[in-house]
Amino acid sequence: MLAQSHRSDPRILGRRTLQQDHRCLAELLRPGLFVLDVGCGTGAITAGIAKAVGPHGHVVGIDRDEVLLNLARTEHAMHPNLQFECGDATTLTFRAQFDIVTAARTLQWIAEPALAISKMQQAAKPAGVLVILDYNHAANEWAPNPPREFQRFYGAFLAWRQANGWDNEMADHLPELCRSAGLVDVKSRVQDEVVERGGPEFAERTALWPEVIENVGEQLVTAGFCTEFQLEESRECYGSWAKTALMKQTLAMRAVSGRVP
Repeated sequence: MLAQSHRSDPRILGRRTLQQDHRCLAELLRPGLFVLDVGCGTGAITAGIAKAVGPHGHVVGIDRDEVLLNLARTEHAMHPNLQFECGDATTLTFRAQFDIVTAARTLQWIAEPALAISKMQQAAKPAGVLVILDYNHAANEWAPNPPREFQRFYGAFLAWRQANGWDNEMADHLPELCRSAGLVDVKSRVQDEVVERGGPEFAERTALWPEVIENVGEQLVTAGFCTEFQLEESRECYGSWAKTALMKQTLAMRAVSGRVP
């Protein structure tokens, strides 16, 4: 195992919103709730949670990356019911404090997801709810198929993740992980991110992959999963292909919820 760390790209994190990018959670929120957001990043979704629970609610965003937390504190300082703290999903010390504990696209970067879910369960009040959203990277699809240069990068990306102990099929394993943590009424809902050419967010959402290449490329090269030349080749080929030939991108996601007994 490589045991590398990962910093999510703040450009990607900052584009996300509660209503569009964590819909299952948005449906559960109401004024006055106490919510813990694990892996909050730049706080874009967390700020949406704070607005939804209102002045009588309270929201805590947790992330292990101080750089992202500083961005979050600066960007969302206007919300008095919102605070950001440095912490790790596997070492949470909260006990029965929150009505809802959530993690969106976070457990995919954790080698011990069962431990993280256990800590999240402990942070929730009795009858509280966990809402976890994540990818199945192995099930992502593009139509038509991407050029072979990008497919080579994507294969290297999945192999690098696997070597670090990060589950490429996290979304599909969440229900059993939640049940094993003692949660009841576990439900899984499809929350795929789908964009098609001609749609209002097509260019922005499909630009994700050049940003991912830029963000993790050096680590892939250092670890021997691809070369600098292959990295640049994949970036160039994907960019031109996405602008001219890509018609549809489907990122496979599941939102899994469970209740604390």
